[in-house]
Amino acid sequence: MSENHVEEVVRNAVAQLLERQLPNLRESLVKQILAEVGPVLAGKSGQSGDAIAALQRAVSAIQEGTTQKEILRELLDNTVLYSGRAMLFVVKNGAASGWHGTGFSGNDGIKDFMLDMGCALASRVIQTRNAQAANASEFDQQFISKFGHPADGKVLLLPLLLKDKVSALVYADAGTEGATLDVAALDVLVRATSAWLEVISQRKHAAKEVVPEPEMHTAPAVNDPFATHTPIHTQAQAQIEVEPAPAVAMAAAAASGAAISIPAGEDGEVHRKAQRFARLLMDEIKLYNQAKVSEGRKHKDLYDRLKEDIEKSRATYQKRYGNSAAAAGDYFNQELIRSLAEDDVSLLGNNFRR
Repeated sequence: MSENHVEEVVRNAVAQLLERQLPNLRESLVKQILAEVGPVLAGKSGQSGDAIAALQRAVSAIQEGTTQKEILRELLDNTVLYSGRAMLFVVKNGAASGWHGTGFSGNDGIKDFMLDMGCALASRVIQTRNAQAANASEFDQQFISKFGHPADGKVLLLPLLLKDKVSALVYADAGTEGATLDVAALDVLVRATSAWLEVISQRKHAAKEVVPEPEMHTAPAVNDPFATHTPIHTQAQAQIEVEPAPAVAMAAAAASGAAISIPAGEDGEVHRKAQRFARLLMDEIKLYNQAKVSEGRKHKDLYDRLKEDIEKSRATYQKRYGNSAAAAGDYFNQELIRSLAEDDVSLLGNNFRR
């Protein structure tokens, strides 16, 4: 048996082993990360077992991503549970450029924004490689001016580490309307993302010889989720990665029984994000109102019992996706019926209106 054939057999075996062990790796990473920071969360005022359980669900959602882009999207989507808005900056060659953001009034200029790495907060995070909270005055003032001053004057910057290097910076604040900024929970999400990206990277590296992946000629030796990221103003000189969105059929409004096909491309991505966000909101309602949910289903008055929580979540959803391409999908009501009412709209009661 030739040496090359032996190597191929070993690579196949390693790839298959990693595939089988992924569920265990997910659970192990969740437990390790929460074991490290769980006591801090539990010791914070207002934190409880339910809050930690909710955070674990968010970490699990991140680890359901099967590609690096999906993982990073899930990270940003879940930051909304613990902040008013967030943005991810890609760090390359000493510079940091915007990748995507969530919770901002508009996405114009996010990808083209170059962060001032010389500002006090960014310098500290790069040096310590730890999350740092500070006053907005210590952050890039051009950013603050362009996107708005956080209501409480506080900002948070977290490093996303890959191969012991700061590959990205995650910015978060309470937003201009003063949402809650949970530093410890966001730190957990970013750490979990870093760890899972490492797992996925190792998995792809092991399987590279089995299922070769197309790479740019200038691709680095280490699998880099931001290898193809280029700010808008330099896109003409770059090869931009396009990840096609699969068209999937979904149940539309429960009352009509019709089916909606999520479109391909950028609009399809917005639809999927809206659906995931609606699910997260429903999960939060169920998690923090278990007794009310149980009684509401029993007495068929879920909406009356949970009206305040439902409408508050609806407002949050509408603010984010009400004027987007996903508005016609009615995903909030779909998840309300599917998840909260277990596909039985009558459980919501007579006062429920779409």
